[in-house]
Amino acid sequence: MSEPETSADATPEFTESEIADYLREHPDFFERYPSLLLRMNMPHGVGSAAVSLVERQVSMLRQRNTELDLRLAELVSVAKLNDELVRNIIRLGASLIRVPDRSGRLAKLKSSLEKDFSAEHAVLVLFEPGASPTELPAGFVLRIDRDHEALDAFESFLRTARPRCGPITESQRKLVFGRGIKSAAFVPLGEGARLGFLVIGSTDPNYFHPTKRTDYLGRLGDLVAVAIETGQADGDGSQ
Repeated sequence: MSEPETSADATPEFTESEIADYLREHPDFFERYPSLLLRMNMPHGVGSAAVSLVERQVSMLRQRNTELDLRLAELVSVAKLNDELVRNIIRLGASLIRVPDRSGRLAKLKSSLEKDFSAEHAVLVLFEPGASPTELPAGFVLRIDRDHEALDAFESFLRTARPRCGPITESQRKLVFGRGIKSAAFVPLGEGARLGFLVIGSTDPNYFHPTKRTDYLGRLGDLVAVAIETGQADGDGSQ
């Protein structure tokens, strides 16, 4: 039996994948064959109406533009927030250098955190040999021995000595805040947190989310460390 003859001008068959690859490699195809666009329709997705390929592309571009606009608005919002943080840190630094004594600088730090940084609660934990937190009145400054067992709750943070944000544990909250605080920012003071650390708390569990940037917290920590070390012999004003 002889093989079936194949016509020389028979139309070759292409798979949909091959067609898609060809169009992807030749995006100007419809520019060279514009009449094809008039014959092409795509389901609209709702009802039985149909739209041309061009209309479909326009719709997709509009959707993409909307997404880009939303993304741009988000980036602008974040940029404004970061700009405000930088201004507040610079303002705090300028105000601290005008105060000659350490206790006055700590009082200025406390008021700035509440007013400029909108901190609901803040505690400055300073390491002092032999100090026990139970011996101190409640206030902004908390002195405690670096080896005190109460600091075991902060072991992971103190080991890395890097700014972090996230939920606050019950034992951490008990030492620095008491009830009500759900999330916090932890800021080491000095190399390896050798001076202590600053804790800023919020009643909103998502306010200090773990994904928040911490580079500005690091700058704030550097500033506070300088304010603490300068004139360290002065009174601390544990207000």
